[in-house]
Amino acid sequence: MKELSKGNTEIAAEFIQKAVGGDLFKIDTAKPYSTSYMTCIEEAKAELRADARPELKAYPENFEDYDTIFVGYPNWWGTMPMCMFTMLEKYDTTGKTIIPFCTNEGSGMGSSERDLKKLCGGAVIKKGLSIHGAETQHSESKIAEWAKRSV
Repeated sequence: MKELSKGNTEIAAEFIQKAVGGDLFKIDTAKPYSTSYMTCIEEAKAELRADARPELKAYPENFEDYDTIFVGYPNWWGTMPMCMFTMLEKYDTTGKTIIPFCTNEGSGMGSSERDLKKLCGGAVIKKGLSIHGAETQHSESKIAEWAKRSV
């Protein structure tokens, strides 16, 4: 466990942008999560159990203008962080293509693809990519190839 200057999911998102283009948007909660790993995972577990919708600092502008959206997140307790639910529930995703990718230390996609199908009614949810977090920095070609095949 170590504090990263840039998270694995952000690194993966930058690899995807480099491979296929597009805009990046980082989701930040109004109340930051702890920088202590153990405290952060307890905060995440409490949010999941409460089915919480944490307040976000900002939302993407012109979401409706995008047809294809890569949605990246770390796997927290078997799914997306609850802030992802906050963000995606705000928008009508009908007719959009959602392409998920997830960083984790061995738990894979968990139930996140199924959760996205429920959350993003009317959208096409493509097969996601599970990225082992510790290997993210050395996975640019794997991530880029997947991104190109997915669009």
